Amino acid sequence: MVAACIFTPGPIQAYDFIEDSGLNSTAQGTGHLGIPLFNTASPLGIIGVIIGVILSLLGVIFLVLIIYGGFLWMTAAGNEDRVAKAKKIIQNSIVGLIIVIAAYAITVFIGTQLT
Repeated sequence: MVAACIFTPGPIQAYDFIEDSGLNSTAQGTGHLGIPLFNTASPLGIIGVIIGVILSLLGVIFLVLIIYGGFLWMTAAGNEDRVAKAKKIIQNSIVGLIIVIAAYAITVFIGTQLT
């Protein structure tokens, strides 16, 4: 009987942590007004945000490929074909990362020249 009283769910009131903690006023004081995509007025700013998101996703894909290649290598158990496949995955993902970093550098350079 006592356990039924203790573990019976009671009414829960929602707490607006962001409003009540002062995070909104602090963010507005530092110039962070929300998601940059919706606060950017110019088309170049929107394109820049979209390119940044795409390049970030490519970085996550690189991380997953490196982990996958390492997993294949660690579980190869001496099988030379699987080791070669793992090495090829890791090498290709590193080349892809270099291409992504170069694309990001080119994007930043062109973006600073246009604005």
